[in-house]
Amino acid sequence: MELLFWLSTILVFYIYIGYPILLRYLPKRPIVEGVAASGLPKVTILIPAYNEAAVIEKTIENKLSQDYPADLIQVIVISDESEDGTDEIVQTIAAKDSRVGLIRQVPRQGKTSGLNLAMPEAVGEIVIFSDANSHYQSNAVRQLVDCFNDPDVGYVTGKMVYVNEEGNVIGDGCSAYMKYENYLRSLEAKVSSVVGVDGGIDAIRKSLYQPMNADQLPDFVLPLKVVTQGKRVIFCENALLNEESLTNSQSEFRMRVRVSLRAYWAMWDMRHLFNPFSYGLFSLQITSHKLLRYLAFIPLFLALVSNGLITGEGWFYQLTFVLQILFYSAAAFVSLNDGTRNRWLGLANYFCLINVAAAMAFIKFIKREKIVMWKPRVG
Repeated sequence: MELLFWLSTILVFYIYIGYPILLRYLPKRPIVEGVAASGLPKVTILIPAYNEAAVIEKTIENKLSQDYPADLIQVIVISDESEDGTDEIVQTIAAKDSRVGLIRQVPRQGKTSGLNLAMPEAVGEIVIFSDANSHYQSNAVRQLVDCFNDPDVGYVTGKMVYVNEEGNVIGDGCSAYMKYENYLRSLEAKVSSVVGVDGGIDAIRKSLYQPMNADQLPDFVLPLKVVTQGKRVIFCENALLNEESLTNSQSEFRMRVRVSLRAYWAMWDMRHLFNPFSYGLFSLQITSHKLLRYLAFIPLFLALVSNGLITGEGWFYQLTFVLQILFYSAAAFVSLNDGTRNRWLGLANYFCLINVAAAMAFIKFIKREKIVMWKPRVG
């Protein structure tokens, strides 16, 4: 039991702390900076939408008002058989601005199928993916495009910042988690390629786009397909996306289960990337950042159970067991008191939420369940 406790604890430490430390000391691959020889490229911004009438107009206006030449921007909204007037709003805007287009997907088939459907209509050399509620800072498109001046770069992900309704960055667990992810991405980009991206502010060279299966998670699978083509996926911390965080823990939990399940299937579909003889350091990255992270609930559970069984071996094990109980109790307290706004309690709660969600998704994966339909992330 002692050996199991220590192995589990060391693995948890590596997943969340050791891996970032390792990235800092691995060999770095510089990103070539420069100016595109042929000037700024045309960009197409794809916005999948399902019943987004409440936000779609502001999102389109946000993209059209970017600090980028107006004649080089195309916006396509892919309506996944919306029923709330989303299509009519987009059509009204398109009637006044030829840069805006609408593609209606019937019957409803989900976000991934919608992207496959819209890609042939994209005229831009660079294609940017936005959520229907994603608001970019004014220079975000320019920042994303500039990263493609390096010919080795095939995919770029921006930086998501969770904000509340007043536009201030919030310090809850969700925001802290995103800051941690952004830090990892900045390290991974310097070593090889970023493993995971944010679907709300990503860009790809159109020539590298490969159609995906309807059940595949585009935020995960598409960057991996770029890696298999010998190009890099990098993080652009100056391309900022402001998005309101979910305030309902149940909504966040359901979203995390859905994302985790699709991530398991994505890793299964792209399992050849785990071969270190073919993909070198990237195989280490995807194993550490994704596979071990999504399975972290296993060593966490084993560390708790084994620790409880060896408390009689001395004060140290008694202390570590008490600390674990206090940690999980704090997380449970937040779940039972949604009004709690303590930063550290919120972080403990979110840590447990994503791991429980991953465990539930793993059970669904073992049962070979899949999720195809995309649903808006609302709170």
